[in-house]
Amino acid sequence: MERPHILVTRPLFAQTLARLSQHFRVDAHTEERPLTKATLIQRLQSKQGVLAVGGDRIDAEVLEACPGLRICANFGVGYDNLDIEAMTRRGVLATNAPDVLTETTADFAFALLMATARRVTESERFVRTGQWNHGRYDLFAGCDVHGSTLGIIGLGRIGQAIARRAVGGFDMRVLYHKRTRLSREDEARFSVTYAAKDELLQAADHVLLVLPFSAATRHTIGERELSLMKATATLVNVARGGIVDDEALARALRDRRIAAAGLDVFEREPNVHPDLLEASNIVLTPHIASATIRTRRAMAELAAENLIAYFLRGVASTPINPEVLRSRVAVHGSTLRPHAGNLPR
Repeated sequence: MERPHILVTRPLFAQTLARLSQHFRVDAHTEERPLTKATLIQRLQSKQGVLAVGGDRIDAEVLEACPGLRICANFGVGYDNLDIEAMTRRGVLATNAPDVLTETTADFAFALLMATARRVTESERFVRTGQWNHGRYDLFAGCDVHGSTLGIIGLGRIGQAIARRAVGGFDMRVLYHKRTRLSREDEARFSVTYAAKDELLQAADHVLLVLPFSAATRHTIGERELSLMKATATLVNVARGGIVDDEALARALRDRRIAAAGLDVFEREPNVHPDLLEASNIVLTPHIASATIRTRRAMAELAAENLIAYFLRGVASTPINPEVLRSRVAVHGSTLRPHAGNLPR
């Protein structure tokens, strides 16, 4: 029987592509530039699976045009690029890559926090442009990280890893806010204190965002929230673009209503709001929080494993909508056949 046909939407590790080629006919997009929606639909119409890299949008329009699609393996942990409700209605499995990037992303969040608080990129530009000809007492004086108060909004796996670093390495007081409060035991285990969002914003020296994006979390930080923060505070976002109102943040930075910001994600990435580009008191990075070779390789391998496991055995390691697996569990070519032994219990 003919092997399933899959699309890989961006360049990927040769080792991962070779592994996929052992099981599938692979159509691999070789350009860094993302596929347009029209081209994505065109190339997906003959496919049963897709490994989506870089936030490629798989929405109801794409699904309607590609009725043979059975699985979308997302390269990252976030999946706001996938219309999960529409996928579930159509019996299309969605998977992501949690866990494998937790510690690396927490490392980077702290790196971005440190760079923001200590004005690393500002001072580097100062040196590179030959302006260092004096030694003022307050030259690029920033904000202390050790012994300060860190406010984390969203305390999932990554937030917890950040809290461990903050408490154990920097003796920080950690406040957190999330939709569902942790148990008292977990709060004690992570040495964190729950706070209402406004209370956290008013008290924190540094605010760090690690919550998922949804309609409910869009502009979690906007004009009002920024007005609650200390003038000496910093804001760091390693979660998703859209959680911060970039235009409001640019105004707050321009007016020095907060000290600085560090952003790895943006509302319309890869496009960055021009007013943010004009701000000197901001650190900007291109969505690279998980970008170490080991971690990105692990993410690619997990996405590949989800595709292989689904098509060969009707299972998946990290399903987002596992209810799909209960009714469609084994695929041979484009024909699905139930395989009761592989049904999840």
